[in-house]
Amino acid sequence: MAENASNGPIIVVGAGLSGLATALTSALNGRPALVLEAAELVGGAAAYSGGQVWCGANHVAQREGIDGDSKQLTETYVRDVASHLAPEVLDETALLRWIDVSPDAMKYFEDQDAIRWTVIPGLADYHNEADGALPQGRYLTNEVIDGSVLGEWRAKLRYSPYFPVGTTYRDLLERGRRATYVDESGEEQSATKQSHAGLPAFGLSDGTRFERSDQDDPLTYGTGVVASFLARVAGHELVEIRTEHRVTELVAEGGAVVGVRAETPDGVVELRGPVVLATSTYDWDAELVEEILGLGPEDWGSVAPETLRGDGIKLARQVGGQVARIPANATPILPGWRSQVGTGFGYGPEYAMPHSMIVDRHGNRYCNDSYWVDICRRTLDPDDTHLPFFLVWDDQHRVKYGLAATPPGGDYPEGWVESADTLEELGERLGIDGVQLARTAERFSRYAEQGEDPDWGRGSVDYVNKFAGDPGNLPSPVLGPVAKSPFHGIRLRFVGTGIGTSGVRIDGDGRVLGEAGGPIAGLYAAGSVAALTTTGTAYNSGIALGRGLTLAYLVGHELSGNPIA
Repeated sequence: MAENASNGPIIVVGAGLSGLATALTSALNGRPALVLEAAELVGGAAAYSGGQVWCGANHVAQREGIDGDSKQLTETYVRDVASHLAPEVLDETALLRWIDVSPDAMKYFEDQDAIRWTVIPGLADYHNEADGALPQGRYLTNEVIDGSVLGEWRAKLRYSPYFPVGTTYRDLLERGRRATYVDESGEEQSATKQSHAGLPAFGLSDGTRFERSDQDDPLTYGTGVVASFLARVAGHELVEIRTEHRVTELVAEGGAVVGVRAETPDGVVELRGPVVLATSTYDWDAELVEEILGLGPEDWGSVAPETLRGDGIKLARQVGGQVARIPANATPILPGWRSQVGTGFGYGPEYAMPHSMIVDRHGNRYCNDSYWVDICRRTLDPDDTHLPFFLVWDDQHRVKYGLAATPPGGDYPEGWVESADTLEELGERLGIDGVQLARTAERFSRYAEQGEDPDWGRGSVDYVNKFAGDPGNLPSPVLGPVAKSPFHGIRLRFVGTGIGTSGVRIDGDGRVLGEAGGPIAGLYAAGSVAALTTTGTAYNSGIALGRGLTLAYLVGHELSGNPIA
């Protein structure tokens, strides 16, 4: 079957945050939008995320009395961070467009009742040593909302198994991320369980505008951010969302994209209109992972929804769209492991907790092993690769923090980790030089007791100390000796979260660029399907969502005939 209308809806491929925001912007400006989602659920990778939206010089910080930011300072910060690795991949025009428009986009969505923003309290920029870095104010998230506002769409919303939905960042940052974490099975820990049972939850008395009721369903983190936009989209008469519609082909005529073909439960349909790719990234396509990151299955996993199969990249390539490459070691991927339950993968802050360290097969530390940015950059350094890499910890770590689904003081599943009475024996079991591992641990422990790491700077990144460490551990939230037997270890793998960094090449307004360098008529991209050439190799958590919303604002206005000057 075919549907055609000369002035019909825009077609948005993907119902994640960027896709929903693009459709909403178009509808608010008078043009209908049709959102096609391959999965049964909506929200994509954003709904699984921490819901951090990074935006410099935003109105929310000003409203909350946080001063000191500016667009110029934001630019200074991004340029400084981007200058240290492959600065040539930075798109100057796109950078300036994003910095200029992003604050307006965040205000626009709040003014249009798509979300009520709040600043994540006390959360510093990743690179606190960089020029232009700030101790707080650039990280936004939603105020807590009740899932009941979604009506029938509540059952179709992805619910994050990786963040303690129902608690807030204030709770998480005060108590430590591991203390409020959700285990890998998706089973919520006590705070969220209590809130759903109508009992007081840890994070719901922090000054947000959420009001409790007998039927409350508090949504926070990425689940809450997506829910806010979904509630607004679902109530708009000019937006239609169709789930289980996987777009497999772009329809092109005369060099322009004029529609799509999609596989549905009722067969293949053809739909006409300009197309916005919002499919996120390539986490679950092994060939693209190998092509872009150079990682095989033994070193890779993902916690993103399994529908992230690189569809947007493949669709763009069908019509001559470029794929832009960001170096693999500048990709936002985290050290993680195969899940203790089921067949999936997991990650968590445990590698940044005291009494742990990361080493290579030679038994040496080689990075700031509490900071995923440095772990990724040095492990995948093409001139000095450190694969395979391993997490090693002592029994103090097991007792205090546990790991993945294993609670503090619990026993790890048989065969999931290696354990031994000595580091030398542990090294032999893991395939590490055990003698050198013992030497490394002795040196690391000596300094860790003093709260120092003169070798690799563990404990020097404010963001990590605040977000990933143990605030009750002194003198450092991320440092503690690895000295108490038995000792434990696991081979790590990199785990994706739906932010591929490399992807479809776009200009600063979201137009997909062809091999000749110019835009492909009728084809746009928003969200993580589009390469992060906007910031190059500079990255903070929250930049992906912040840029995605900015592109949604720009693309939605342009396709509705009201382009942003």
